[in-house]
Amino acid sequence: WIQFGLSIPVVFYATWMFFERAYRSIKTWNLNMFTLIGIGAGVAWLFSVFGMLVPDFFPPQFKTESGAVHVYFEAATVILTLVLMGQVLEARAHSKTNSAVKELLKLAPNKAVRVVDGNEEEVAIDQIQKGDTLRVKPGDKIPVDGVITEGQTSVDESMISGEPIPVSKTVDDKVNSGTINGNQSFLMKAEKVGSETLLSQIIQMVNDASRSRAPIQKLADTVSSYFVPVVVIISVITFVAWAIWGPEPAYVFALVNAIAVLIIACPCALGLATPMSIMVGVGKGAQNGVLVKNAEALEKMYKVDTLIVDKTGTITEGKPTVEAIGTSRGEYTESQVLQYIASLNTSSEHPLAEATVKYGKEQGVKTLKTENFNAVTGKGVEGKIEGKKVALGNVKMMEHVQAALIANIRNEASEYQKKGKTVSYLSINEQVVGFVVIGDKIKETSAKAIKALQDKGIAVVMLTGDNHDTAQAVAQELGLTDFKAGMLPEDKLSEVKKLQEQGHVVAMAGDGINDAPALAKSDVGIAMGTGTDVAIESAMITLVKGDLHGIVKARNLSDTVMKNIKQNLFFALIYNTIGIPIAAGVLYPVFGLLLSPMIAALAMSFSSVSVIANALRLRAAKID
Repeated sequence: WIQFGLSIPVVFYATWMFFERAYRSIKTWNLNMFTLIGIGAGVAWLFSVFGMLVPDFFPPQFKTESGAVHVYFEAATVILTLVLMGQVLEARAHSKTNSAVKELLKLAPNKAVRVVDGNEEEVAIDQIQKGDTLRVKPGDKIPVDGVITEGQTSVDESMISGEPIPVSKTVDDKVNSGTINGNQSFLMKAEKVGSETLLSQIIQMVNDASRSRAPIQKLADTVSSYFVPVVVIISVITFVAWAIWGPEPAYVFALVNAIAVLIIACPCALGLATPMSIMVGVGKGAQNGVLVKNAEALEKMYKVDTLIVDKTGTITEGKPTVEAIGTSRGEYTESQVLQYIASLNTSSEHPLAEATVKYGKEQGVKTLKTENFNAVTGKGVEGKIEGKKVALGNVKMMEHVQAALIANIRNEASEYQKKGKTVSYLSINEQVVGFVVIGDKIKETSAKAIKALQDKGIAVVMLTGDNHDTAQAVAQELGLTDFKAGMLPEDKLSEVKKLQEQGHVVAMAGDGINDAPALAKSDVGIAMGTGTDVAIESAMITLVKGDLHGIVKARNLSDTVMKNIKQNLFFALIYNTIGIPIAAGVLYPVFGLLLSPMIAALAMSFSSVSVIANALRLRAAKID
């Protein structure tokens, strides 16, 4: 009676939803884990209530010495509680996708400066109309899409193109909302506002993509869909066999044994098999710098056959660095050329200038004082150092200061330019004496990681917003045959869709806002922890260190976890499968043995312990 009382809140309150799901699954004939649990636990509980109220109905084999019937209240309650625990663990692993959209919304500025008849006023972003003139101050985010009407500047467009190097903009050039203005102020005319802006479209794409993910069919459900009908059939056969050949009262024996089959067949550990492995696996991943957002990611990563990688910030460092210094082999040495470049750039605010100054410091170069510094937009910088006229910039800058470019320097520089590098020439007193090569360095781990993934049979495709030359140079260095350049966020998204339609399971690795829609749409989105919050929120897996070796680890982790889940399902079912024939009464003719509730309870605890112990083995797994 006490057990009966204690089981009521569990059965009718805490786990009632399992019975509802079981009923729905039988109604739609979509058999799953809950059908099995619902039938097994439900039958065990009803059997026990009946046994408690009408003990005389049962033959002596089913009673204790005191004449009471063996009841299954505690077995039913334990099964349901364990399954509930499994569900809770799983729910904790599934996380919120809408935080990605929140991060994107943060990018949109909420105020703008509108210019009316020469007067500036601050307005909320939703009050901006098409055709309004807006002022964008240095360092501000651009409020809406439009064109520059006055002034010039450089704009950080990495959120759209993923490219680390800011783009120079002047009158009539287009600018996009959410991109960041450099160090000059300009006026622009609003052309697209509200939901028409590029940023709003990216938000929309991320939203749609994360909604369209199909839930993965759980392995446990697949197993159950076969297991349930088999068990029900055995139960019916048991009933018929005992009714025909059983001792008197035949129908009572038949009913009781048929029910015993259903009870022992209910695998309580089945509900734990997947969540336990996932929980331990997710923890293991976190220790190795692979943050898994939900269980689905681990189950899908195992099946991935195509990996799309973004170039900037994923394969490469994502920031401009000095790769080489060239000289005319004349009176100036390499370190002197670097000294002049770093000294002149100390006064410049251009992002590429920072890279040269930083490189100068690393090489221990002493900077000299620069006088009469002047930045020539779109060309370069000039000034006086130690009384010499020094200029640094592109070919147009050299023409501007009337410095002659000698053939050997031009040829050497063009070799770098073919690889998509940026080259700035240095002239001293109208004579070109050297150049600096600035590029986006490939991360040290990229080549090895891509090779390891290809060895596992995964096709690696590189998509980048960058130009074709740069993309080709990087692809050649990494041995990638498949790459596409000049990709916008929607191009990356449609590339993912196209591959999925061809039947591929696609993982996408990226770090920028421009990767967010594709990350959300892919089967497994992988974000670099060094990237933007938006990318991290849109992805299912985040690599803390932000290098591609993390993807190799994620794949190994997924393989190990899926193997572990399959072992768990074996342990969850093996004891019950052995118990079924005993419950059906196979041993009765020989040993007079029928299944006592004790054996049933033991099989259950054994299977649960095996599953938990096996899942904990994952802690020692190697995924490097």
